[in-house]
Amino acid sequence: MEGLSDLHRHLDGSLRPATFRELAAAIGHDAPADLRFQTGMGLAGALARFSHTLAVLQTPAAVERVAAEICEDAAADGVTTLEIRFAPQLHRGAPPAAIVDAALAGAAGRAGLLLCGLYGEDPAILAGHVELARSRPGVVGVDIAGGPTPGDRWRLADYAGPFRRAAELGLGVTVHAGEGRPPDEIRTAIELLGARRIGHGTTLLGDPTLVDLIRARAVTIEACVTSNVQIGAIARATDHPLARWLDLGVRACICTDNTFFSDVTSSSEVALAGTLPGMTPEKVAQAIANGHAGAFRR
Repeated sequence: MEGLSDLHRHLDGSLRPATFRELAAAIGHDAPADLRFQTGMGLAGALARFSHTLAVLQTPAAVERVAAEICEDAAADGVTTLEIRFAPQLHRGAPPAAIVDAALAGAAGRAGLLLCGLYGEDPAILAGHVELARSRPGVVGVDIAGGPTPGDRWRLADYAGPFRRAAELGLGVTVHAGEGRPPDEIRTAIELLGARRIGHGTTLLGDPTLVDLIRARAVTIEACVTSNVQIGAIARATDHPLARWLDLGVRACICTDNTFFSDVTSSSEVALAGTLPGMTPEKVAQAIANGHAGAFRR
């Protein structure tokens, strides 16, 4: 029987707690005793905590180790389709190519890798990721992660060029969009950036015409229920639109986002999804199947 699927798991948010403590001690990094996300903390507060995990992931050796451990932990949890994403430009202990190769070595074919640009940064950085990916089949897609801020020079639409190039090379395209922000962001990601998947997308139903667009283009939504509550994209898990999406024929799947920060596993997220209003065992099974079907492959 096919296992679980997880298409949205961040490398720098999914370390083993013991590994984080060990790596932090090795470099003398002083981190808070509890880095777990708290309900309603907001996206900015959540993103700030990545500074601590990134501090211990600056070398290829650390990146390779954590990528390997993520794959081991996922397999032990019953995950058979896994993708891991990260932003190589944030791991400054080696050139981006060396960081990507380290992650590929750690994954060892057990997970596809996604390379992330970040909201607000120069599109040339994402373009560089695309060129790195072209000769590395283990890199299966690209993403824009983080979230926009008022002072950003670059808007989401400004990343269209690198995303078009990615699609030409056969790379998958996913975008963090509609994570508590207006649904127009989702439309931009699909129509201008060519997104085949959307990370989070919690505001999708705020524009009913978007449902038609997503169904017509067979876009998959990467749902991360616990994370969405923690950053305040939705108020309570019971408010999550996952069941409504599935009822409307949207290809939604169940993902962890950050196993370390959110203190979750794929199996715990699937169990939580099963308790949401309107969910049934059949809908849970469909969401898992959507994850397997939505995986990027080269």
